[in-house]
Amino acid sequence: MTDLNALAEVIRADSARRGTTVSKLGYFCAPFRPADGPFSDKVIKVYQAVGNRAVMDRLARCHHDYVDALTRTGVPVPETAFHLLEMDGAQVPVIVQDALPPETMMRPQMQGAPVDEAVALMEAAGQVIARFWNAAEQFDTRIGFHPSIRNFAIIGGEAVFFDTFPPLIHYSRDEMGKMLLLFSESRLMRMVGPLFKARVTGIQDEWYSAPETLVGLVGSACRLRPDDAEAFLNWGRDFVSREMPRWEAEALPELQEPPRLPGYWTGMRKLLGLQGEPNV
Repeated sequence: MTDLNALAEVIRADSARRGTTVSKLGYFCAPFRPADGPFSDKVIKVYQAVGNRAVMDRLARCHHDYVDALTRTGVPVPETAFHLLEMDGAQVPVIVQDALPPETMMRPQMQGAPVDEAVALMEAAGQVIARFWNAAEQFDTRIGFHPSIRNFAIIGGEAVFFDTFPPLIHYSRDEMGKMLLLFSESRLMRMVGPLFKARVTGIQDEWYSAPETLVGLVGSACRLRPDDAEAFLNWGRDFVSREMPRWEAEALPELQEPPRLPGYWTGMRKLLGLQGEPNV
């Protein structure tokens, strides 16, 4: 059982004592791994506290259901626990997840691999995407998936998915749009985001579309390694025909040339100064 008092102390610690930030690219938080202590083998993700207990209780339930749904669809996920920590009079959502070796992260492997190995990495991630969507109809609720290159590790040729926030289950499109504002790590986003509500809400649409998640993965690879874009496009066209034929008619037209990020999302990131990389 997790010692929540010890967890709270780790979170309160200053950055030097807290540990190593494992990514600065997140929209919702910057995950960190404690340097020592009982959580040194964990990655800890701390999200914005929202002063509405009904919202937080629903978040906890949805996260539980989402991790369960990922497991039921055959998506490998590290051991993951969600907590609402009582800290300074507020409920703070915290995810504690088994840490994965840094060298297994898909993004740096994609950067350094020969093109044929990079395509094999894409195949591993694609298999998880296809597995999820081919099994998702079992759920009588709105459910999505955000399988970007930076949300996967590849271990022994198998893809492991580790991004469970926000939990893409049960929330309507409008509700998820509000979640994108409520839990953004950017204070500026939380302040000015409501002025761009339609644009912010649209960020999620790719996550709830089977063909768009695959197209998005291919687009990320093309932006990460533009000189090898044709190899990734060839893989994507073959993969959707082979493993996701139900969505072939929708995906193939978007895989004739390197897919581009929606302008509203790139513009929003620049406006808010959010960190990113070419494949984000």
